[in-house]
Amino acid sequence: MNDDIRAREVRLVGPESEQLGIKPIREALQMAIDANMDLVNVAPQAKPPVCRIMDYGKFRYEQQKKEKEARKNQKIVDLKEVWFRSNIDEHDYQTKLRNVIKFLGEGDKVKASVRYRGREIAHAAVGQRILERLQTEVSDICNVERVPKLEGRSMIMILAPKNNN
Repeated sequence: MNDDIRAREVRLVGPESEQLGIKPIREALQMAIDANMDLVNVAPQAKPPVCRIMDYGKFRYEQQKKEKEARKNQKIVDLKEVWFRSNIDEHDYQTKLRNVIKFLGEGDKVKASVRYRGREIAHAAVGQRILERLQTEVSDICNVERVPKLEGRSMIMILAPKNNN
């Protein structure tokens, strides 16, 4: 920017985006000072470098405003976890199913896991059936991001909400 530009001559772009041609750096700087603006190097790798006459403070302000707006509009996806046990009762299962549906409806991913204690791990197929049942009951509102897989003493499945585009 301004005096920090080290090239001898630059391709100059005016404040209204008009091409002013290739100018020596001193002349380009003087034109920027006369317009009460800054000379900003927008493409330093080009031959010769491309510089633009602009109000740099206003440019930075508008950039920050755009970034803030983009951050405001983005959705942060959380990963919610719901635990099941291999000997879960029907009412408890329905309660956890409603939680899974609520989380997916809010746009969050769900990590459904079946925890095994003691010798329950010998009957891992029971937990597999619970996760497969969950998967079929919520298949219309989500995609399976990770199929049920045994990791240590738990079987884990990850569900992601379907995009409504």
